[in-house]
Order: sequence, then structure tokens, then C-alpha cells
Amino acid sequence: MNRIGIVYQSKKPAAEPVAVEIGAWLAERGIESWTSSTWDEDNANGNMGDTSLLVVLGGDGSILHAARLAISHSVPLFGINMGRVGFLSEAQPHNWPERLGKALDGDYWVENRLMLHAALERNGRVLQTFTALNDVVVGRGKHVRIVRMELCVDGDLVTHYSADALIVATPTGSTAYSMAAGGPMLPPQLMNFVITPVAAHLSLNRSLVFHETAEISIQVHMDHEAILTADGQDAITLQDGDKVLIKKHANYCCFARVESSGYFYRRLMRRLGFSRKM
Repeated sequence: MNRIGIVYQSKKPAAEPVAVEIGAWLAERGIESWTSSTWDEDNANGNMGDTSLLVVLGGDGSILHAARLAISHSVPLFGINMGRVGFLSEAQPHNWPERLGKALDGDYWVENRLMLHAALERNGRVLQTFTALNDVVVGRGKHVRIVRMELCVDGDLVTHYSADALIVATPTGSTAYSMAAGGPMLPPQLMNFVITPVAAHLSLNRSLVFHETAEISIQVHMDHEAILTADGQDAITLQDGDKVLIKKHANYCCFARVESSGYFYRRLMRRLGFSRKM
């Protein structure tokens, strides 16, 4: 690895000092690095081109943000958890030298995770596009009223929903909002979408799993506010008749892993409280 990027969550006071420490640690080993806040996207994008690994200091939200920065460059992510959950991270503040050292020595494997590409279409014209590692959600706004939605897959009508929201999740996102809404948990090796309704009323209330090449269309019908979010980012207000078009992204999000390939199940059981914390 010739050049390492270090991005940190500036809202976490402890993250920037660790970023500085990692930069000095790399310099002692003769490895060039650059550092940026996760929110300084121009700086990060300008440095990404010849970067071998992107170290992310923050919680899972920071990794979701970094994934959108790195995906077009196919740069692997190495997360160091500075948040509460750290489900996507590979190291903790106390053990990052050991684990990052293994990655630098080549003792790691690359995990590819599916990402979503979404487009907001209004009157046949695409207004905005989005990228998501976890999920794309179409649902109600500030008013506690259901949204009527029409789901089509590969151009064919599947069903109509009356619900608070529809979640279109990747396997990564299947253990987040989708799981909380009753959806299945998918291991990251799968390349499938899962669609989970939230508080469905007199309509299908079960999750549907679709193949990775499926092209999904969700058309909204309502006379009040509805919104679109990708990975929980800024909500986009929808209008009656808008379509949200979702398919897999052309690139995968890459993670540099130093744990064994069964790490996902160990972390999942710990997160759910069914095994002791390691």
C-alpha cells in the first residue's frame, strides 16, 4: 500500500487526534497519507485517485458516508469504530495498530458489498440521483398519514402498498432499519435486495427479496407530504406521481477485512445480545 487516506467524523472530538496519530504512525513506516474530515468531500475526492486504503474514524454512519466517496475509485475501507455500534468497523481505538498493521502487511481479504443506485423521476425526467450502502426509503413526511405506493419490478406490477414507508435494503442494510421493521437478515455475501414495508395497512406486510439485477420502481400516490432518503441522508420531498427507480450500483463497496469470513455472524449475535462481547 503506497498511500493511505484517513477520514474522520469531525463531530466526534476524539476522532481527529486519532487521525493525527495514525498519520504519524504511517509516516514512521514510510507510508504516505492524507487526512480529511468526512464532510470535506472536495478534499477527500481530490485525494482518492491514487489511494490504496481509506481508514474511516467514526461510527457506522461515517462508513456509509465514506462508502459514497470511495465507490467510484474502488478503494477498500478500513473502519475504526469511534461510535456506539461499529457493526461495519474492523478495529477499535485500543487495537487499531495491530489490525491496521495486519492490513498493511497484506494479511487481509477484500469483501465486496452491493450498493444501490436510485433516481428520482418526475414527469419522465430524472431530477436527482442517489447512492446508498444501507437502504433507500420512501415514506411519509411529518404528517402521520399513510402513503400509497405502487411497486413494479422489471417493468411488471408486483403489488400496491398503503404504509408508512417502503424500505429497499441491501444485505448490509438488512440488519438496520429493515430488520427493525421485521425484515430478514441477509449475510453480506448475498447480492440481493430486500423490500420491507413499514406499518402496512390492508396490504402486503411481508418482506420481498429480489435478485441483484432487478430494476425496482416505486411510484407514490398521496395528497400530503412524502419523502425519499438514501442511507438516512437529507430527505427529499416527493410529489404525487413521482417515481423512485432503484437498481444495483455499477460498483461494489469494498472493505479490507482482517477477521475471518465468519465475523458477520459473531458480530450480529453480539449486537443482538445472544453472545458474550469479545
